[in-house]
Amino acid sequence: MAARGSGTKAPAASIPQLSWHSVTPAPVVLVTGPEALLAERAIRSVREQLRAADPALEVSDIDAGAYAPGELLTLASPSLFAEPRLIRVDQVEKCTDAFLEEALAYLSSPADDTVVVLRHAGGVRGKKLLDAIRAGTGGGVEVVCAELKRDSDRSDFVTAEFRTAKRKATPGAIRALVSAFTDDLAELAAACRQLLSDTDGDITEAVVDRYYAGRTEVTAFAVADAAIAGRTGEALGLLRHALASGSDPVPMVAAFAMKVRTMAKLAGARGSSNDLARQFGLQAWQVDRARRDLQGWTDEGLARAIQALATADAQVKGAGRDPVFALERMIGVIASRGAA
Repeated sequence: MAARGSGTKAPAASIPQLSWHSVTPAPVVLVTGPEALLAERAIRSVREQLRAADPALEVSDIDAGAYAPGELLTLASPSLFAEPRLIRVDQVEKCTDAFLEEALAYLSSPADDTVVVLRHAGGVRGKKLLDAIRAGTGGGVEVVCAELKRDSDRSDFVTAEFRTAKRKATPGAIRALVSAFTDDLAELAAACRQLLSDTDGDITEAVVDRYYAGRTEVTAFAVADAAIAGRTGEALGLLRHALASGSDPVPMVAAFAMKVRTMAKLAGARGSSNDLARQFGLQAWQVDRARRDLQGWTDEGLARAIQALATADAQVKGAGRDPVFALERMIGVIASRGAA
């Protein structure tokens, strides 16, 4: 029976629809939807299950957006020692015509002892391939990684994180975590991991408050997210709330710098999320997030934002008389995407 996806009903299909945390290997595993963290976890789970079954697993990666004709067939061809193979294909939503043609042909006769994972983040490109897989060609399964927009979905996610770790969390603790991390599922997951690592026993609202209520880094990232998205009023409001709660301007600037620095690294970079993550020492979800943040920015605007960050950093560390004004000026530049 088809499993229900996390918080979102999966589209009708003839193949099993699995949630990201219950995925099992199949000749073809289609991972769809925009939620990068859930997709990354599902793909990692497939790899771990296959490697646990046979440590000799051979893992290969393909960028469907820069596909070389014959690549899939070459990687799927039997090897000398007949090791099982995992072929991970990223950016299917940007696939070339050659990949689309060869992937459709592959579905008619999947290779033995081979699992092909296809990551499609959304859009109409590659729809013919997705329709063929969903119709049952190739013996595949689909993992739907929909964005968790509702608080109830994110609460379910947090509950599952603690349940998997065999730890109890009170409803108040779950609400407090979801409220503290509203913009980034990866940061919410990291907060759960920190609580699991640093605490014993039940996780209560008091425990969450001790770690995150008024915590500078949490508030700072919320301010940075709002400013980078161009929401000036919201960013300034969050800034004032953070400062009133005791946040220090220095780590506030550091949070902005971390995000803008990642954006600068990836500006103009080409390749799959996995390739760029390896190249720049990041996680794939960080690459995906930075790419979303870069929408609407120009190279000139990014340069002005970096200059504004450097100025604000100096002023909040003693070079200026009014660190709050320095923060507000910096937010203005970044929220305008560095407009002159």
